[in-house]
Amino acid sequence: MAAQRAVDEAKLEAFMKKALGDISGMMTVGQCHLGDRLGLFRDLAANGPAGSQELADRLNLHERYVREWLRGLTAAGYLEEPQPGRFVLPAEHAPALADESGPMFLGGIYQMMPAALAPYQRLIEAFRNGGGVRQSDYPDLLWDGMSRFTGSWFESVMVDDWLSTFPHVVERLERGIDVADVGCGAGRALIVLARRFPRSRFTGFDILPVQVERARANAERAGVADRVGFETADAVRGLPGRYDLVTTFDVVHDAAEPKRLLAALRAAVKDDGDYLMLEVNCEDRPEDNVGPVASVLYGFSMFYCMTTSLADGGAALGTCGMPEAVVRRLCAEAGFSEVARSTADDPFNVLYDIKP
Repeated sequence: MAAQRAVDEAKLEAFMKKALGDISGMMTVGQCHLGDRLGLFRDLAANGPAGSQELADRLNLHERYVREWLRGLTAAGYLEEPQPGRFVLPAEHAPALADESGPMFLGGIYQMMPAALAPYQRLIEAFRNGGGVRQSDYPDLLWDGMSRFTGSWFESVMVDDWLSTFPHVVERLERGIDVADVGCGAGRALIVLARRFPRSRFTGFDILPVQVERARANAERAGVADRVGFETADAVRGLPGRYDLVTTFDVVHDAAEPKRLLAALRAAVKDDGDYLMLEVNCEDRPEDNVGPVASVLYGFSMFYCMTTSLADGGAALGTCGMPEAVVRRLCAEAGFSEVARSTADDPFNVLYDIKP
């Protein structure tokens, strides 16, 4: 028999503390989703401190549930109880929990988590038998959460932070050009661009009909449907025209065939145009992707990005599969001539301006 290795008791204790903290975090995420979905955070931010009965009455909820929710998130440090039985959402916490229009908002992530876990048994089967979880296996809650998560970035930082580092693109959008967004989802990015650049014309493409319908409805509500259209299409097979600007926002790493997709995008960009690729901010060496942000990214890859690609027999690059070195290599193979990286500081994303 192999000799039993001595256990470092201090290291064991430290790991148990971390593991329990992670379990606590999982429970906290579930409670945050309840707070977001039921409007509890928004009410505390808008109307101020409340006891459990007062908050329940304000939102027409059952007091006993509200009380447990308040106690749970106070224990987690998300709420405060300056007086016994009276709870406060600190002003410093509100941007992440209640301000949906801001860049810090996390409600979309909280919404995505239970939806991403919904086809859990199918993921277990894929571990054992191969394949993956198809996009159609997820509930609609996932797409809405994804739209809310990325939408807060589009609303708050896309133009003034991301695009501003490529002023020639902004100038062309101001003059008026034809733009195609591939993997448009609910259309939030194009709607923001249409509002900021009324002289340009926009078309979004997505492979999921449900997303296209959602995007069309969003454009109608935003009053930009006259300049923003959406179509169901598999971009790998080519786009119906050529465009001054083509964009993808966190799409290529999800693709089953990223090389074919990039080749199709190259064909769709006019020779004097631009391709803007937003991808996940990750390191070239996988061993350097460590820490809380990397853990979140690998988690989303496991529960969505990687497995949906494998469901179609795809490359399964995963959420951290498009670091800068891979972006440059794949774009060169697709026939693009130049890749410039945005200098905008963002822990989650990197924007690239890519020339034909």
